[in-house]
Amino acid sequence: MQSPTTTIIITATIHNSNLTPNFPPKFPLNPLRLPQEFFNRRTTTSISMAAASSSSSSFSSSRFKVNSKMGNGDGFVTISEYAGKGGVDVGDDLVVLFSHLEYAFKRIAALVASPANSSLGRTSDAAQDIASDRDKPKPLDIVSNEIILSSLRNSGKVAVMASEEDDAPVWIADNAPFVVVTDPLDGSRNIDASIPTGTIFGIYNRLIELDSLPVEEKAMLNSLQSGSRLIAAGYVLYSSATIICTTFGSGSHAFTLDHSTGDFVLTHPNIKIPPRGQIYSVNDARYFDWPEGLRRYIDTIRQGKGKFPKKYSARYICSLVADLHRTLMYGGVAMNPRDHLRLVYEANPLSFVVEQAGGKGSDGKNRILSIQPVKLHQRLPLFLGSPDDIEELESYGDVQQTVNPGYDV
Repeated sequence: MQSPTTTIIITATIHNSNLTPNFPPKFPLNPLRLPQEFFNRRTTTSISMAAASSSSSSFSSSRFKVNSKMGNGDGFVTISEYAGKGGVDVGDDLVVLFSHLEYAFKRIAALVASPANSSLGRTSDAAQDIASDRDKPKPLDIVSNEIILSSLRNSGKVAVMASEEDDAPVWIADNAPFVVVTDPLDGSRNIDASIPTGTIFGIYNRLIELDSLPVEEKAMLNSLQSGSRLIAAGYVLYSSATIICTTFGSGSHAFTLDHSTGDFVLTHPNIKIPPRGQIYSVNDARYFDWPEGLRRYIDTIRQGKGKFPKKYSARYICSLVADLHRTLMYGGVAMNPRDHLRLVYEANPLSFVVEQAGGKGSDGKNRILSIQPVKLHQRLPLFLGSPDDIEELESYGDVQQTVNPGYDV
């Protein structure tokens, strides 16, 4: 145990260090009111922007190398610039909504990285009595949920929010245009081990034909839209970098948080998942609970006896966003073969992102985005990844795990 004198010396040393003024990084209080100096600090490295041209240009700096079909200016392309009138032009309402979501994601990123989260990462005693189709929430999940709900309220653009942390959807505003579904903090059980976590979200148009129904009914029906009706979706990875990977229905793109400006800047435009990878991601410890078809598939590919004549490697983080992000970058397949992941909050938004990157999302038999949700917290098996890998896996037929003895870890 350190003595009081030692503590005073350490504290004084930290306060006298040149690192102190730059830590923690400071973000603007309101992303809709960025001071002019934030924009003036952009690098002078240029990106050529040709929205209607098939030619692409590249720029590089010490941090990024980006090939982009966007840009008319003198710096990095932010999400607002990409989605706005100078880019794909998704409409002012959606741009405003994304600005508020960005602010929420920055707050969650800071929360996840804070020393204070060690106590928030544990399951709350008050959270034991919950519906059987929901995971036990932790204080960090609940705080993240409140951060997102607050940002959506402030945006004025969201009619209803459905969250993995809530038993029922929350009706926010009668005339707002959008519906947001979200898993506020996926992988929070790994917080104490500093393993990457993430946020998953999907955005729908409000169904105006339901406006005459009672609030609870129209909130539920708006939240149970098929994934094929998504207009935008994405995930946020909280790791060595904070990355938003999103789609507006015209390709998938990743934006990385620049801590010097507080902006999410385009670093991975028009992501294309490889047609086939050489990595599978699944909890191998459940092998003996798997059906015969899934066991044969895994045995085959890791011996290099499948349609791809090389041995596959296993990579498994047990954080859905992290496992998917690696799969999106390198190819392969990420999966949970049992009825565990939520269709509304996880499977639909992530499948939309993967499909827009040229991949596939499946429950082992059916395209995820073609499945009509019937319950808010409906669970199902989930297989995401390279198109050739998903097709090969489905060809084995029996890949959905029905034996579920319950797992404590």
